[in-house]
Amino acid sequence: MPDAKRQNVTSEISIQVGNIFLPGVLNLPDDFRCTVIFAHGSGSSRLSSRNRFVAEELNRGGIATLLFDLLSEEESVFRKNVFDIGLLSRRLLFATNWVAQNLPDGGRGIGYFGASTGAAAALKAASESPISIGAIVSRGGRPDMAMEYLPRITAPTLFIVGSRDYEVVELNEMAYERLNCKKKLEFVRNATHLFEEEGTLEHVAESAKKWFLEYLPKVH
Repeated sequence: MPDAKRQNVTSEISIQVGNIFLPGVLNLPDDFRCTVIFAHGSGSSRLSSRNRFVAEELNRGGIATLLFDLLSEEESVFRKNVFDIGLLSRRLLFATNWVAQNLPDGGRGIGYFGASTGAAAALKAASESPISIGAIVSRGGRPDMAMEYLPRITAPTLFIVGSRDYEVVELNEMAYERLNCKKKLEFVRNATHLFEEEGTLEHVAESAKKWFLEYLPKVH
């Protein structure tokens, strides 16, 4: 089916974690091929304009997306929670289980898209998930915050970094060497950390779509 003719069903969902209910937005294209769960960075949420932009491009490629809040409003007030990679990765695992149980064919292959600190949470979760994670993409991520878990990653992993995000470039290069899986480190020319420069976020979205479509349907 051509991307332009795809129809999406958008649903507000809620994922229960103990006594906490975390809100999310599920976009389900017609005859979707696979599912990507987003892990946002510090200070962000399911409403992140950048992640929503990437999710829309994935949807056009027939990829279902789930954007959800890793923390409740009360939890997010405390900065230590925002940088608690262990806590964030556990929440991501709850979302993974929700997708596997609630989407047709268990989501037809599940992948993670992580931004900033969310990338570290995605990598840690992928290394521990009892459900197979088929592919991972990090946008301007901090994989160095999950350094000890990187050698355990088996899913094909793509790091996308702005060429002018100098400190994060160095951290990604260090983390990249720790990966033993299929991997790629991609620099977006002239982009800074938030990919605000013209055309840079479009580059991220297109690269992420290609990566997920290459590897995720093979999991199913």
